[in-house]
Amino acid sequence: MKNTPFRLNLTFLITITFFTACIPTQITQPTSKTTSESKVQTITVQKKEPENIKTEKPSVNNRFTIVADDELKTSVAMLFESYFPGEAAAFVEKGGDLVVTKTYECPDDRPCIWATYLPDSVMIQQSENADMEEFITFAISPEGQEQLINAGDLPQQINLDDQAGSTLVIPQPINRVISTYGPATSFIYSVHAQDRLVSASYLGARDPKGSAVMEKMDPRFPEIMGDNYFTQNDFNVEQAAVLNPDLIVTSARTSWLDTAEQLGLDVFLFDAETPERLRDAMQLVGKLFGPHSRAIADAWISYYDGIASAIQEQIAEIPEDQRVRVLFTGTAPLKVASGDMYQTDIIRAAGGVSVSSKLKGYWNDVNIEQVALWDPDVIIVPPYGGASVEAITESSEWQILEAVQERQVYQMPKLVVPWDTPAPDSILGIVWIAQLINPESINIDCATEAEYFYNTFYNYPITKEELATICQFD
Repeated sequence: MKNTPFRLNLTFLITITFFTACIPTQITQPTSKTTSESKVQTITVQKKEPENIKTEKPSVNNRFTIVADDELKTSVAMLFESYFPGEAAAFVEKGGDLVVTKTYECPDDRPCIWATYLPDSVMIQQSENADMEEFITFAISPEGQEQLINAGDLPQQINLDDQAGSTLVIPQPINRVISTYGPATSFIYSVHAQDRLVSASYLGARDPKGSAVMEKMDPRFPEIMGDNYFTQNDFNVEQAAVLNPDLIVTSARTSWLDTAEQLGLDVFLFDAETPERLRDAMQLVGKLFGPHSRAIADAWISYYDGIASAIQEQIAEIPEDQRVRVLFTGTAPLKVASGDMYQTDIIRAAGGVSVSSKLKGYWNDVNIEQVALWDPDVIIVPPYGGASVEAITESSEWQILEAVQERQVYQMPKLVVPWDTPAPDSILGIVWIAQLINPESINIDCATEAEYFYNTFYNYPITKEELATICQFD
């Protein structure tokens, strides 16, 4: 049972310094940027030093006015004075530019994501004001968390069980993270904590299109892409010392875990191969990065459950023996997903039946005779590893299948993260498969959901051209 905060041993660091003098630094400090979104600001900005800082007793400044619940005024005033030294917050009884409250509700059926600076305490912008937007960003940033921790409003550390069952004591806030596991990286982005990454492994970003979109999502991507140093199979100890992370996140199946333990490194492990464990992974990531990230994680879980429930209601009248039989193949046509894999779960959630669901383990190698016995109605190939529709449709041995003859072979979409992987984007994979195999029953639209998802959880304004490409069924 691990219970020591992640810190490299001083002697170890001194030793490593001699070996790393000539090693190029991947990145030494996360670069801050400011991003605005209609309901929430999510990216850390550098502390603003206003002109003519006052050294005498703070006076009320009308940069913007604030309506706040009585129990929240102290924390808001403290944050305001931290961000605008020498000034005091201007509280009003009504009509404020900013509302800070524990009582709020969403204006529509979608989950809301307000700027959450304390658990269940949100900041809701009521007017356009640059100072206020920067203040909100500060309040939910690691710098804001630090101020709230110093004031006793947030804990200095949290105890958290990872998905391998180990308990870690994690100091707060987390500022520097190495992620060697693509799904974990996508979790971090989806809770708007990507500025904490100093090195990361990415799903779906190795091909030119995925890489180009990833760089639009995060200009730091080329700097922090860490595959040359950190993967599930390799861990560069010297580069880790250079980056000096607060936390390392990876898969429970990572091969270098024994080495990390011998070196005294605390590593947070993920294993999310089922819908239930995917929800759990999102909750854990939210807890790791503070109140705002936890609020986003809760919103994603609500969204995931809402979409999945709606699809199940819409396909409820389809008898089990009349549901579309789906084969999900892997990086090679005769490598197929087992029943233990997340791909089987998303097929089921979309209203289909995975023909290979009785297989165990990970990807299984089968022969064409077995595929013919399964006789799937639809075949889906992944968007990675060189897999293609043509590898099946242009193969003579696959022509014995009616699905191939009728061109019922499709490639799972991705913007960056493949939609079939155990990552936040997989909810869109469920929508896409549901529309593909049950078009007459499903009234949930892939393009509509993809636009909402990427704008909300990645803070990325997806284009119409991108929507048209990823939601097609040709």
